[in-house]
Amino acid sequence: MILKDQRKDFEKKDLGIEREELTRVSKYLRLPYVIVFSGLRRVGKSTLLAQIARKFYPGGYYFVNFEDERLLNFSAADFDLLHEVLVELFAEQDIFFFDEIQNVPGWERFVRRMVDKGYKLYLTGSNASLFSQELGTKLTGRYLPIELLPFSFREFLAFKETPLPKTQILTPIERGRLKRNFNQYLSKGGIPDALKYPDSSWPKVLYEDVIFRDVAARYRITEVRALKELSFYLISNVSRLISYNKVKELLKLGSVNTVKNYVDYLETAWLFLVVNRYSYSVKTQQIAPKKIYGIDTGMVRGVGFSFSENRGILLENLVYLSLRRSTKECYYYKCANNLEVDFYLPEKRLLIQVAQNLEDKKTKEREMEGLKRAAEELKIKKGFILTDDEKGAIKKGGLIITIKPIYEWLLET
Repeated sequence: MILKDQRKDFEKKDLGIEREELTRVSKYLRLPYVIVFSGLRRVGKSTLLAQIARKFYPGGYYFVNFEDERLLNFSAADFDLLHEVLVELFAEQDIFFFDEIQNVPGWERFVRRMVDKGYKLYLTGSNASLFSQELGTKLTGRYLPIELLPFSFREFLAFKETPLPKTQILTPIERGRLKRNFNQYLSKGGIPDALKYPDSSWPKVLYEDVIFRDVAARYRITEVRALKELSFYLISNVSRLISYNKVKELLKLGSVNTVKNYVDYLETAWLFLVVNRYSYSVKTQQIAPKKIYGIDTGMVRGVGFSFSENRGILLENLVYLSLRRSTKECYYYKCANNLEVDFYLPEKRLLIQVAQNLEDKKTKEREMEGLKRAAEELKIKKGFILTDDEKGAIKKGGLIITIKPIYEWLLET
């Protein structure tokens, strides 16, 4: 029996380390909303569901995995029968866990009906766009979206069974150990299976799987070669400004719309994250070059092409992933004199530069001058320069600039 097999496997699932999102979920247990988890394949969504089930609902629940090939012909019309069978097998329950539900066209209607009846539902999916479109239409104001990204640095340390140090009072040994772990995190990333099986080619396999299953097949793309070339170009140029028009010319992709559509597809499949330039003009945001970040630094290193190890771009990518976990809005900022600031957080009124180091005087002056000019234009009084291993504070005009190692900042945010 499919449902019994799935339930047995779900109950035996290795829970791994406790994800940080559990704390957020605990605040929503009594709210009459659908909780929706979206993220890259194999990022740990099913494991998170198992953690929620065992921690908060030991009394009983329903679980169905729609990624199971035995449910390939399941349709929205079958949901009532499914509910009937679940009651027959597992008695009456008020909690539903539906894994990869986007595989069932029209699923949102059943979910809405169950929410209206007072049931609690937890859903996962690997496509951000489908979820936002369908839930936005059918469940407006009745769902809470939660993005699940690869392990944070704190979670990575937990995976390695390394206690979190107090960054304010690090001994030389603790600092050395922390830096060693950070270097591994930057290099290997935070995808659970890639960390469990470090000698495997997991990042490349996962990358190809997403390209073909979650993008080419889902959007019925016939020019798969062009899609792969674009994706490879993006993953080889993370943390850099990307002009869709220039990419169109470079890769001979026909039109800017084709580039835009392909990038949108890759983003909704969680391979890349796109950051806009900050501007009060929506049109300027739309036409300005974008910054593209990879979903995982281990995948970037394992798949992307580089003549040499560019630690700086990986550091910036890692900082963005951390900001994405805690900040709703994040942009890059272009000053009137064309100096650039890597990140601007409007809600927090905060500017952040990322630099591998500030040993070169020109680099240090450029980073600080960019912050100073942006702060003047935005009327902001604080900024950060996040580095590999430097620490301090500088006052430049009316701006206070805090310089901090990224490995410390990651544990404090």
